[in-house]
Amino acid sequence: MTIVGFDEAGRGPLAGPVSAAAVILPKDFPVEILNDSKKLSEKKRLAAEAVIKEKAIWGLAFVDHKTIDKMNILHASLYAMKLAFEDLQKKNPRLDLGDLNGIADGNFVPPELPIECQAVVKADAKFAQVMAASILAKTARDRLMIEMDKKYPGYGYAKHKGYPTAAHKAACHKLGPSPIQRLSFTY
Repeated sequence: MTIVGFDEAGRGPLAGPVSAAAVILPKDFPVEILNDSKKLSEKKRLAAEAVIKEKAIWGLAFVDHKTIDKMNILHASLYAMKLAFEDLQKKNPRLDLGDLNGIADGNFVPPELPIECQAVVKADAKFAQVMAASILAKTARDRLMIEMDKKYPGYGYAKHKGYPTAAHKAACHKLGPSPIQRLSFTY
């Protein structure tokens, strides 16, 4: 049985999308470079991201702030994982779905997957595939939020990535919500 790891990044921010990744690692993958993305330095995350993208089978997806406001962050996170698996499938159409089993970080599994999947709390600290998904989701979202900082200056997105820091909340009170603000979140 081949494991597909699922994880997301960006559940807690007040702005921007939630991202998710789905990853299958080859047997010879150097797992020693992996960890929960939050426990790696930015430099190590970016180095690991390059190796994952080169050697692994992976998919990535974003769900925007408007969809988050419509469906809530939990459902949006799970939907992003489903979309990440669809991206993985699209890139690898010959994948044998009967050989795949998913592990998703958290208490819930993505909806409507064509494979069996189980939810495991703290899976991003226990399973290499989920660690890899955690890294891809975080690096992709961080990169996007740096772009949003250029597009919407004054909010500090390059620094706090949309998380509810004092500086982010102060910018929202001073400037009003940014065009990528999650309006269902309190700031």
